Amino acid sequence: MEHRHYRRITGGDIASESCIAKILYYRPARIMTRKPRVLLISTQPFFQWRGSPIRVKFNLLALESLGFQVDLLAPPIGADDEEVRSRVHRVWRLPGVTDIPIGPSLPKAVFDVFLLLFALTFALRCRYDVIHGTEEGGAIALLVARVTRAKCIYEKHSDPTSYRKGSVRNLLMAVYRAVEGFVARHADAVVCTGPGLERQARQYAPNTQVYRISDIPSSLQEPSGAEIDQARGQIETDDENLLVTYVGSFALYQGIELLFSAIPIVLNANRRVRFVIIGGKHREIETYGRQLGVYAERVNFLGRIDPDRLPAYLAASDIVLAPRKSGINTPLKLLDYFKANAAIVATDTEANRLILDGDCARLAAFDAPSFARAIVDLAEDSSERQRLADNGRARFEAEFTFEKFSRRLGEVYEFLVPRQS
Repeated sequence: MEHRHYRRITGGDIASESCIAKILYYRPARIMTRKPRVLLISTQPFFQWRGSPIRVKFNLLALESLGFQVDLLAPPIGADDEEVRSRVHRVWRLPGVTDIPIGPSLPKAVFDVFLLLFALTFALRCRYDVIHGTEEGGAIALLVARVTRAKCIYEKHSDPTSYRKGSVRNLLMAVYRAVEGFVARHADAVVCTGPGLERQARQYAPNTQVYRISDIPSSLQEPSGAEIDQARGQIETDDENLLVTYVGSFALYQGIELLFSAIPIVLNANRRVRFVIIGGKHREIETYGRQLGVYAERVNFLGRIDPDRLPAYLAASDIVLAPRKSGINTPLKLLDYFKANAAIVATDTEANRLILDGDCARLAAFDAPSFARAIVDLAEDSSERQRLADNGRARFEAEFTFEKFSRRLGEVYEFLVPRQS
């Protein structure tokens, strides 16, 4: 496999990165006879351990494997990823801004303006066949595609109603939803990450070609037995104890308050349980650690870890948790849980019900006593844990592999820019 040098390209490089000289001859045709070019616009940091950046990474890997030449345009935040061979272009920095929070914010709005300026510059210099925008990057992609006569893909990752928090933010999200509907109606194709988002997109845009390409686990790695043993040994040395693990951010829609309300109930009921919390920022971890009081000694906060280390920790777990509160998009953590062959306890909410049922998860009402009871019951039933874990792994292998993801994305691109076989 060819490996190209990976480097960061910033605003100062724009003038030197013109690709006009590389395109010596072009003849419009209905069937592509050259290597098609794609500008992928991400409004989230790349790379960072969050749902959208992980999805963008898999888009890049899939398009590379399908023979597309891809440029990624992203905010100036995030780590380099050695697996990605495409060029990553980053917009200008903002003084003092080192992260972009989930949901609307002023820094994010400024970065979106920068992304628009960079995207127009690149697209006017290079002949891109497809402009592919994720989230609000879809609006940027639509504008740039119409100016340059390229095809536009809008990729929808989330439900605007999931971010309700105060009147100002609610107003912003209402505006976002209106813009999203316009983009969906005028894009050449819409890609959604789950059935709930697909239904929403079809309501917005009944005449647009809408595709569902399900998310896949956040890492392609399969941990070895030694890696699993090492991960467990770092957390718990007593083989008789049970590891109960949560993975994700501490955002309210994740059901994080329910989780921390249930933890003391579980620990009082079963002395063998040890909780593992993966994710969260340092300040959030400190806050919830204080809230737990004396129970904190039986809770391990690992913070954010590299996605490729995550499979070993999940495979070392006996039970994994999905306390999602709201939203209509499939929680990415569920796919990691399926792949890890671990038993799932989840809240019986719309988001979780998209891919969970009683065959692969223990579902509980959205209240702390019910959620805690489901954990305790499963902790005391090893055969049921194994049944749920095996069924979840089977679903991963049937529906949520990288090969299936790549094939489905290829079908979208073949619809827009068919190539000679």
